[in-house]
Parts: sequence; structure tokens; C-alpha cells
Amino acid sequence: MGLEIERKFLPASDDWRSVAEPGQDYRQGYLSTDPDRTVRVRVVGDRAWLTIKGRGLLSRVELEYPIPVDDAFVLFGLCAQPPIEKVRHRVPIEGHVFEIDEFLGAHAGLVLIEVELSSEDEAFPRPAWLGREVTGDRRYSNSWLAQFPWATG
Repeated sequence: MGLEIERKFLPASDDWRSVAEPGQDYRQGYLSTDPDRTVRVRVVGDRAWLTIKGRGLLSRVELEYPIPVDDAFVLFGLCAQPPIEKVRHRVPIEGHVFEIDEFLGAHAGLVLIEVELSSEDEAFPRPAWLGREVTGDRRYSNSWLAQFPWATG
């Protein structure tokens, strides 16, 4: 069984840009945003996945399956809300990878930083551009954002 342990932060500055790898375009939609189980379809370039996640903000079950890109676009049509679009940048530091998402469209202006961990209490580097932690705030989950545009808070 897959387990995702992830912490989320807001940026303290844009200084991450000087060390980030070039960004990739992400498009993801939600077939279910039920807090007990979310079902997401995601396309990145010429690859696509179907992901099922259990309840949780810091740790939760996560199962991910590659699917044909054409199938992903069919599934986008079954989503209740329009897909989220964002650009994801990666910053590797001391064995950890910080993923920085710049949201587009209805969420323009929102930037979130995520770091995946192997345990809830794992130590990780804290670069100066890493700001306030928002792991426990559901408003910063992508499944919440799929339902409620960031511009409206």
C-alpha cells in the first residue's frame, strides 16, 4: 500500500526561483473530492495518472496508476469542476525535493511548496524561502481548490 507523507508551505520569498529546475505544466481534475477519498486524474506532458487518496492532511493512503493520456482527457470530462492548471518546479536540497506549484487560472497568484517525507517526524532542510506551514489547512489542498477558486478565498 502506498503512503504519502507531505508537508505544505507558503513561500517566504521568490528566492526559490534562482535554484529551481525548469517548470512542467500540470493539469489535474477531481472525479471525487470526498474528504474520505479523493480521486484525481493528472496529465503532465505526454503522461497521465489516476490517483486515489485516503483521508488525511499530513499522512494518507495514496495509490497511483499510469493511464493513457487519451483516457485522462475523457476523465476530465467527468469531473464536476474544471481542471486545475499549474506549473510545478523542483528544488532538490540535501536529499529532499521541494515541489513548488505556481497555480494558473482561477488560482493565479497562489504558490505552494510541498516536501514529501518518509516519516511524519523526519527532519528536512528549511531554506530561507520556505515560509509559513499550511499542512493542516484544508484550503491549501488541491481537492479543495478544485471546488473553491483561490481568488474567492
